[in-house]
Amino acid sequence: MKKIYFFLLIPGLVFLFSCKQKLNYPVTKKVNVVDDYFGTKVADPYRWLEDDTSKATADWVQAENKITNEYLSQIPFRDKLRERLTKIWNFPKYGVPFRKGKWYFYFKNDGLQNQSVLYLRDGIEGTPRVLLDPNKLSADGTIALAGESASKDGKYLAYAISRSGSDWNDIRILEIETGKRLADTLSWVKFSGMAWQGDGFYYSRFEKPAKGMELTSQSENQKVYYHKVGTDQKADILIYENKKEPKHNFSAAVTEDERYLLIYETETTSGNALFSKDLQQKNASFKQIAAGFEYEYGVVDNVGDKFLMVTNYKSPLKKLVLVDPSDPDPKNWKTVIPQRDDVLEEVELVGDKVVSCYMQKAISKVYIYDLEGKFLYEMELPGPGTMSGINGKKGDPVAFYGYTSFTFPTTVFKYDVITNKSVVYTQPEIEFKSDDYVVKQVHFGSKDKTSVSMFLIYKKGLVLNGENPTLIYGYGGFNISMTPGFSISRTVFLENGGVYAMVNLRGGGEYGEEWHKAGTKERKQNVFDDFISAAEYLIAEKYTNPNKMAMMGGSNGGLLIGAVMTQRPDLFKVAIPQVGVLDMLRYHKFTIGHAWASDYGTSETKEGFDYLIRYSPLHNLKKGVKYPATLAFTADHDDRVVPAHTFKFMATLQEDQAGDNPVLVRIDAKAGHGGGKPTTKLIDEVTDLWSFVFYNLGMTLK
Repeated sequence: MKKIYFFLLIPGLVFLFSCKQKLNYPVTKKVNVVDDYFGTKVADPYRWLEDDTSKATADWVQAENKITNEYLSQIPFRDKLRERLTKIWNFPKYGVPFRKGKWYFYFKNDGLQNQSVLYLRDGIEGTPRVLLDPNKLSADGTIALAGESASKDGKYLAYAISRSGSDWNDIRILEIETGKRLADTLSWVKFSGMAWQGDGFYYSRFEKPAKGMELTSQSENQKVYYHKVGTDQKADILIYENKKEPKHNFSAAVTEDERYLLIYETETTSGNALFSKDLQQKNASFKQIAAGFEYEYGVVDNVGDKFLMVTNYKSPLKKLVLVDPSDPDPKNWKTVIPQRDDVLEEVELVGDKVVSCYMQKAISKVYIYDLEGKFLYEMELPGPGTMSGINGKKGDPVAFYGYTSFTFPTTVFKYDVITNKSVVYTQPEIEFKSDDYVVKQVHFGSKDKTSVSMFLIYKKGLVLNGENPTLIYGYGGFNISMTPGFSISRTVFLENGGVYAMVNLRGGGEYGEEWHKAGTKERKQNVFDDFISAAEYLIAEKYTNPNKMAMMGGSNGGLLIGAVMTQRPDLFKVAIPQVGVLDMLRYHKFTIGHAWASDYGTSETKEGFDYLIRYSPLHNLKKGVKYPATLAFTADHDDRVVPAHTFKFMATLQEDQAGDNPVLVRIDAKAGHGGGKPTTKLIDEVTDLWSFVFYNLGMTLK
């Protein structure tokens, strides 16, 4: 036995030795491009990689993927990891049901289906049948549903499809009773819902972009149209536009009784203007309900001729008010539910009650009020976790909601608003023993002494010896909150002794609008300081050490990882920036990037340039620095954060890296920013992610 073990061990030793050799990265050509920002010259030698349609870029992508695949293929436990992920991924997953007419709709994935299937029942306990199976739209699962909306009478279903993960959608229509697809096809739709009124719906679209520029050109001149079922898109009626502001975006909504049309106008990702039209009045015009763009205004529904509206107007934690659209001045609003100490996230009308969903220190709380704002009772949730939406209707005492936590897989509950009782409707059975794990929320001081919270998840019996493999995850932007949620892909890290940490950074929405604003524009450095302080806390408390610590984040979180690895390369062994915003001087020049200016500012002003250049990941890489082992992720159809961000960053990082740590990029094909990615691609991606993390943290797969 000893001899056999010896010979089995030798290849592993050879691998350990060979992977520490300096990798021969593809040579990336440089061009002489220099921009002048208010007298400061900034070189951009890899500008040519912004052209995602050129042969030169395609060749570079192929060369980068080749070296990445060669590296990953040598990791001895990669195949076993894929087997484990495939096994634990294979369980039924259910979405939260919603009702239209007599039908109850819900999504279900049998386990390993590439895309979840839309089912419906005739009544709550009716026999389920498949209404729409996206898996039949493409052999490889890369055509996905991007949204759906049923008409109020339950006659039609409008649904949007996305190809290869792009934000561009086509809208199609089904006849629900028969399942027959109608001839209607609407193109060049992006960032749009489908708001039914009568035998048609309102939606938002752009003009067709120039050929070859579909995935990079700026998204401008969005307009709202009305489409009547059975007609050609050319006959759609223009409802709303703003020619003076080509970069503004518009979305439409209709109240449940289809009396009022609402138009939301946004300039960035923060704040909106609101307009309404009474559809019962012939030739009625739009009336402004709220001016933009300092505050947010969202209509829950109408109560007679008044609007129930959630807003953060002079209430950073939000409140519920009753507004008369004929006289919408804030001084005339009636406060229904005043601002509490917690963040008001969502309000739904169920039966004759107001269901208000709050976030208390990043954990869900739900309180029930009557329509006059009188508190009735608190909804009892299974424990500290996250309610993932509640679907119900006025006059309908039954609602459905999803609930999840770090150790509690998403479970669907049926809720009776009259008795205030919840019962399990669908619950997954998975191979995960939640009782084996500890979940705790800790607080630490950031660089400026601000108290920041962080969730920790790990196996019971963890020894605080400073040697535990640890991964820190963060986002920190756009008022988006990081709350407890179950991840099947995360379980392989936890069951192999990993400590998972998720930080509630400034820039997020966990503690209201002031917390969000504290991580934006010239204060964006607070976000990075919070994350760095989280890592230092974990080291000080003996959870881990810099050689055992990885960090990961996506999109704005990818910016976080890029900034932190350039500011504190000594603090982490592994960095995983996913679809990151990494060129902060040019981000606003592509697709919808201009809408992020409320969080970032732009290099178009000297003030913006001065603070962006200080942390822009691309522009803060330095030759001769030993950076963490890095595996960056992007995709060829990402038209949210274009892959040029990652391309230019990784080309620079490969040139500048001084140490032996690998710095690689994984560029997926027929994929986008992440939405709609098929299960096969998800498992492949997570396999490579954890293989890289495990190997570079010195972990073994049990």
